[in-house]
This record gives sequence, C-alpha cells and structure tokens, in this order.
Amino acid sequence: MNIQQFLGIFISSVFIYNVILSRFLGLCPFVAISKDTRQAFAMSAAVTFVITASSVVTWFIYRFLLLPFNLAYLRTLSFVLVIAALVQLIEMVIKKASPVLYRAFGIYLTLITTNCAVLGAAVLNVDMFFANGKPVPGSFYYSLFQGFCMGLGYTLAMLIMSGIRERLEFCNVPKAMRDFPLAFVIASVLSLSFMGFSGFKF
Repeated sequence: MNIQQFLGIFISSVFIYNVILSRFLGLCPFVAISKDTRQAFAMSAAVTFVITASSVVTWFIYRFLLLPFNLAYLRTLSFVLVIAALVQLIEMVIKKASPVLYRAFGIYLTLITTNCAVLGAAVLNVDMFFANGKPVPGSFYYSLFQGFCMGLGYTLAMLIMSGIRERLEFCNVPKAMRDFPLAFVIASVLSLSFMGFSGFKF
C-alpha cells in the first residue's frame, strides 16, 4: 500500500476511466437530472455516498461471506440488495430533510438502486483487489478509496454537464434539438474530451 497506488486510483477513477464519460455507466440520471446544478450536485452527493458505502459493505460481504462459503456466484444478487438498502436510507433522509428536493428527484432517486454505476463500482473493486480468492494487500482501503473517487468522477461529470445545460437555456436552440437530443450531443463531446486523459498511464 503506497501513495502512488492511491494517486493512480484517483486519477484513473476521476479522469481516465470516468464512470459516466468513459465507462458509460449511470447515464439515465446523468441526462435527466443535469438540467439544474443544484439538483445535479444533490444527486451526485447521494450517488457518491451510496457508491462509497456500498464499496465498504460489499467488500466485507465478499471477503467474509461469499468467498469462505464458495458463494461468489451470488455476488451480483447480494451487491444489489446492499445497494437497495443504502438507497432506501438516502431516500428517507432526503424526504425528511428536503421534501422539495425529494419531489424534484422523482423516480430517479429510487433508480439509484439499479444505477449501474453503483453496481459497477462494487464489481470493479472485487475484480481489481481480489486475486485467486484472496484480497490483495491493502484491498479494503483501495476499495474504499476507489469507490469514493468514482463518486467524485460522477460528481465532476454531473456538474460540468449541468453548467453547460444551464447556459444553453439562454441560447436560441432549434426546437428539434432541445432537451434530450442536445444533452446527448453534449455528453458525446464531453466523452471525447475525456478520452484525452487515456494518454496517462499509471
């Protein structure tokens, strides 16, 4: 376990293999919620919390339950159940703290349960930091940090997208390109720009 490894995880998760713009996971809330920066940031904070917490819980489940009892084939099912429980917790907190924000999220808050970015982070941690049925040295800390960094990458993409879309509200956009069509064009250009980071090797 060393600082270079953590630096590599940070740069890789946030820029090179950004969960949205490079791995193309979690695109539904990315397109639907990114109209408003406040909503985008709130959704990103919720997703970051769920990704980080699920990275910790799924690591323990995989390490101390699935592997010892030869149940690794149940990892997807167990990971989804963990994510669903965490999303329910987030949903209750937001509903209590900010009913307006809860209504603004609508169904997309509940859909964090099936957000492939969250499940992808948990599966990626297992694939990267376990070898031959055993955790690599520092596996837990790497999994925790990578989950958090993937949340940061998600937040970065959401804030960039929401900032662009808010500015476009003041532009004269052709009717056929308004809303989702233009959002997908912007997402494509952002994805191409993030491909430039793939030149970095760690």
